[in-house]
Amino acid sequence: MRGLAGKAVLITGAGRRRGLGEGIALRFVQEGAHVMIADLDRPQGDQFPEHGVPAQSEMDALVAYLNECGPGSAAAITCDVRQEEQVAAAVAATVSAFGGVDVLINNAGVGYLMSPIVDTDLADWDVVLGVNLTGTFLAAKHAGKQMIRQGRGGRIINISSQGGKSGFPHAGAYVSSKHGVIGFTRTAAIEFGPHDITVNAVCPNHVTTGLGSWQNDYFSELLGQTLEEYMDGMLSRIPLGRNGLPADIAGTCAFLASDDAAYISGDALNVSGGEETH
Repeated sequence: MRGLAGKAVLITGAGRRRGLGEGIALRFVQEGAHVMIADLDRPQGDQFPEHGVPAQSEMDALVAYLNECGPGSAAAITCDVRQEEQVAAAVAATVSAFGGVDVLINNAGVGYLMSPIVDTDLADWDVVLGVNLTGTFLAAKHAGKQMIRQGRGGRIINISSQGGKSGFPHAGAYVSSKHGVIGFTRTAAIEFGPHDITVNAVCPNHVTTGLGSWQNDYFSELLGQTLEEYMDGMLSRIPLGRNGLPADIAGTCAFLASDDAAYISGDALNVSGGEETH
């Protein structure tokens, strides 16, 4: 990809091994970029369980792995994207480590607090909206300020979802937050455009990461199907006949951050094998 070598990249919610964030970080490191991973450093009760949040040791192992995959490099900082001072600190740490912020990827998300609307606790709703939508806003706010100060443009890439365009049962908070991410992306593209900062969203369908495996188990049980039946049904809806991979999303992010995507802004790109068409 043209123009990625040497760029400073901040990726939120990327501390899990074999997660979507790892796939994105790996691609940028392989392209010669320098990546700061910002994530929580320990599970915290039912709202931030082990299948959703890395331990510090896991994040350390990921950074060590990425630094073996060069020619770029990686570092990490603890960050709760709902807390503005922590988001500002993550931006500052990226500037300190790598000399600026050229690319922000808002990858932090909660996709495991599922329940029918009538049974959804307000606290769970607030966590999902807080991480998925407020976290996207705060990171864009502070990274955007830094990009404007630098005066060399930049890229903001928000990870939305197929759930940002379609509804799914038991995912009222998640779907609402991801629709909100697309709306925020469109407004941010207008405001940041005069500074040569593009803002786009990426909308994956299902990707079987560690979180994706938990979702497969949840929805197959909800539908009264075996896991095999559920997965077969999912594949039958995807024209390309396979599930998405972290590398598919990573490649799209790399393209949007590259010089080749300099005139793309305010868009919400489907990366769904043809399943999502609007």
